[in-house]
Amino acid sequence: MNFTRWSARLPGTQRRAAARDERSSVPSARAEYAQPETGPRPPDGDPRSDTHDGPDPDPHGDPRGEPPAGGPALEDLSTRDTLGRLPAPVALLHGPDHRIAYVNDAYTAAFGPRPIGATAAEAMPELDELSLLPLMDQVLRSGTPRTVKSRKVRNGNSYTVTCTPVHPDGEPGPDGTDRKQNRPPRSGRNNKGNKGKGNKGGEGGVLVYAADVTDHAEAAERLRASERRHRETAVTLQRSLLPQELEQPDDLRIAATYQPGGTDAAVGGDWYDVITLGAGRTALVIGDVMGRGVRAAAVMGQLRTAVRAYARLDLPPHEVLQLLDGLAAEIDASQIATCAYAVHDPNEGHLVYASAGHLPILVCDEDGTVHRAEDPTGPPLGTGGWIHTSGTIALPLGSTAVLYTDGLVERRSEDIDEGVAALERALSGAKGSPQVVCDRLIRSLGVTAEHDDDVAVLVVQHPARTGADAELFHNASLDLLGGVEAAPRARAFATGVLTSWRFPVELCDLGVLAAGELVANSLKHGTPPMRLGLRRTDRRLIIEVTDGDDHLPRRRRADPADEAGRGISIVATIATSWGSRRTPGGGKSVWCEFALPQ
Repeated sequence: MNFTRWSARLPGTQRRAAARDERSSVPSARAEYAQPETGPRPPDGDPRSDTHDGPDPDPHGDPRGEPPAGGPALEDLSTRDTLGRLPAPVALLHGPDHRIAYVNDAYTAAFGPRPIGATAAEAMPELDELSLLPLMDQVLRSGTPRTVKSRKVRNGNSYTVTCTPVHPDGEPGPDGTDRKQNRPPRSGRNNKGNKGKGNKGGEGGVLVYAADVTDHAEAAERLRASERRHRETAVTLQRSLLPQELEQPDDLRIAATYQPGGTDAAVGGDWYDVITLGAGRTALVIGDVMGRGVRAAAVMGQLRTAVRAYARLDLPPHEVLQLLDGLAAEIDASQIATCAYAVHDPNEGHLVYASAGHLPILVCDEDGTVHRAEDPTGPPLGTGGWIHTSGTIALPLGSTAVLYTDGLVERRSEDIDEGVAALERALSGAKGSPQVVCDRLIRSLGVTAEHDDDVAVLVVQHPARTGADAELFHNASLDLLGGVEAAPRARAFATGVLTSWRFPVELCDLGVLAAGELVANSLKHGTPPMRLGLRRTDRRLIIEVTDGDDHLPRRRRADPADEAGRGISIVATIATSWGSRRTPGGGKSVWCEFALPQ
């Protein structure tokens, strides 16, 4: 095989050929293998003579590429010598069958000896492992170099491989130079030789240069594995801090979705929660810690725990956020969080909410009309110095409310208001169960597994019940007017209502006793207006008494000689649960619940 005919045209080939013409009369095809020469001695008087009076020449060679004293000139090195000295594997293949023309010592050391003239498909299995055979076909056809990065072979090493098109040199001309030397490389459709047609002198080939990047690839894989472990830890922590199972109130249907950001995004601090407050009321929470990683998830967990603790106090939404604002600053002053806290009361038909820098709650009526809860909205948690206030938004029967984090609607290329508007359009057409609505909103907003931010969505439906299902939900109330005579009227009212609801006799007796004790307590310690409310759902009986005094009762142990102080203790003993809260008008509500037999 004539290697010279398949030598690569390295950068500077034309300049080196011109230099050879000036320095030697040896034909270029033979000069590639010639030993370095010192050249003829300059004649006397020539400025290059050793006797000139000028400064000594630079021992490292001049900037035009002249070699240092005693070393070979760059143009005196043949392509074979250059490739043979490379520490990286190099192979030269020719023709459409990619027959082996040359492999250097580094290639033989890495992959073993390869027979000259054999095809790459037969004798070079490593090229198939690197998926280079189709790539070499492409390089040969297009005449354009191609590179593949960090491909692994069977022995475990990784290589970055560059395939460069090589065009055959023509026969040397009479003056010792290549007739085709000054011709630009042929490529693409005009290169018939690359297609294996009509070129008796040669068909073109491919120079394969492989750089061993095993250490770099292993280091990158270790880094990726470390990042995966860190991300998995953060995701596990995040998910463990979220509700493992959502509470399902009697009057609402709720579903939630949390999706961490893609593999290139660190886990954030998004969270949601559903908290049953008692007396049929439910707290809904959505929040987002501004930050990424384990630290944000840890702060989120502390805030979520605090919200649940404050919710048990049955405070108004703005007071819960006020307490949470101070706690957020104590946890980590550098971490800012947003939060929306809403309370649903089935007797009121609306949501009472407060927002600390969070996106507005959306409510879709049964006819598809979407309402946005705009005000009031305060600054994010942890900023301090702000008095939060509560607002209301209607949640009628058949409506759907959506609470969400900014990952659902925020895009780098759009204003966030456009994202909220897109969510409104998606919500207006989303029908089905809460989980179905969650999934449809996620898809409609283009959130995929590679999304660059965490997403949390909480969907709340207030279903409109009809038929037999509606018979399981009833309300009855009585205004307590007058003095002590209101107590027997309340007991008679409770007896008639509970009997009409067809409760067992034992449950009716317990309900009447609890109603009497709560009314008596309100008559003794409260102020008008007073009201007795009875409510049944498919799972519980709720008895509630409201009055105009805001002093909350507490359970205490009465001494044997005490004539009072046992009412709340009796209620707490016979009921499944009980509690009290202040009402927005300045009064209070005392309630108890009885679980219905299933």
